[in-house]
Amino acid sequence: MPTLLLALAVVSTGLYAGFMLIFLTGIMPALARLADAEFVTAMRGINECVPRAAFLSVFLGAVAFPAAAFLVPVDGRTDAQGRLVLAGLVCAVLNHLVTLGGNIPLNTALAASGNVPGGAPEGDPSAVRTAFEARWNGFHRARTVLIVLSFGLLTAAVL
Repeated sequence: MPTLLLALAVVSTGLYAGFMLIFLTGIMPALARLADAEFVTAMRGINECVPRAAFLSVFLGAVAFPAAAFLVPVDGRTDAQGRLVLAGLVCAVLNHLVTLGGNIPLNTALAASGNVPGGAPEGDPSAVRTAFEARWNGFHRARTVLIVLSFGLLTAAVL
């Protein structure tokens, strides 16, 4: 069971790290090329589509499996392996705190800045983008670094 939990920790953090890296290196640079109204519309669409069952299982697994791998006693685990698993868990938790405290509130604000009933625009797309993009990207860079570190630390614990 401990080996399975550590393997699931590596897989879930690896999948999540890959998702974060694709966003950082591909999706956000592509969206940066869009006009303001297109950017706002695209990010709203992404924010509506991403938090579904498949993503949420990886998102939650990136903390749950490292936590379980750390908490389940393992015969023969070295202190160094235990510290690597714990460090990987800490990085994953910090990633989630950045997401919950930074990116999600910005996503919520972006969604709320849309059209009011009757079709009258509530906010200028340029102003909405300015209030959102740089801050969201900063939080995203931080959480990407944290989850990539988590993946590396958990992988090192296996080796």
